[in-house]
Amino acid sequence: MRWTSLDDVAAWTELTNELARFDDTDEFYDEEDLAEELTEDGVDPARDLMAVWDGDQLVAYGQVRVRGIDSQGFVGATLSGGVRPSHRGRGIGRELIAREEERAVHLARSRFPGVDIRLKAEGLTDGASVRPLLEHRGYRPVRYFTQMQITDLQDQDLPAPGGITRPLDLTDAGLVEQVRLAHCEAFADHWGSAPPTAQQWADRMGSRSLRPEQSSLVVAHDGTVNAYVISESWVAGELYIGSVGTRRAARGRGLARLALLATLVAAKQAHYAVADLHVDSENPTGALGLYEGLGFRARRVFAAYAKDLPANTVG
Repeated sequence: MRWTSLDDVAAWTELTNELARFDDTDEFYDEEDLAEELTEDGVDPARDLMAVWDGDQLVAYGQVRVRGIDSQGFVGATLSGGVRPSHRGRGIGRELIAREEERAVHLARSRFPGVDIRLKAEGLTDGASVRPLLEHRGYRPVRYFTQMQITDLQDQDLPAPGGITRPLDLTDAGLVEQVRLAHCEAFADHWGSAPPTAQQWADRMGSRSLRPEQSSLVVAHDGTVNAYVISESWVAGELYIGSVGTRRAARGRGLARLALLATLVAAKQAHYAVADLHVDSENPTGALGLYEGLGFRARRVFAAYAKDLPANTVG
């Protein structure tokens, strides 16, 4: 299937939101959000997205992304997708993931020859039907991510963060690049993280989900971004905290807390009801405690599964 027509994206959106409801992931999207993914840097919709139809109903999809070399030295290849609940148990998932793996290995080897490959897939929550499928194909749970939320943001008594924070100004190209550099440094020691290229960063900064007014920066006198929060929104009334980071030299000064507090204040002023984020349960910077101290509470735990392949894997 080629994801080029509005009807294709509409069917993809319907299936994605059905999976979000059934699998209880909260990952809901509009057609415009998914359409943006077709134009991401390095994405070939005809080959990197896969579909299974039953008549005129889309019953399964797969998606492959290969972004770069991660912090552990692997080419990280992310496999995502799902099968409509009414069509599970028919072997569709097995065939789909096999096709995704083949494409992922091809992309990884062609873009980063000689580098070992790490295939990554979401294991969802405990009891999810995808876990036995992944384990059968040699994947293992390697990380757990906690979804945390403030569900009553309008009732929170939030102190003013002070005058050292500012929102993200997308018209300032130099500032946007400074945020990218800060992000690369802040996540250099995080599991599975690969530094975004300038074009990948431009895709993120230009996405319709980005909320620059609720994104917050701590900027030094020389223009260096020392800490930042990048916010997004896909569901009305819900703000997703996509990234929180601090440059290494600026850690230990509470700057990430100030940036996050500024974001929460801005979100409250903009009448958001919920603030949401995901945190690596083994985050090396102790972010879990930071979020709990600002009122976030754990809601779900998601597993990340992975399978490592040598660089010479046939694919």
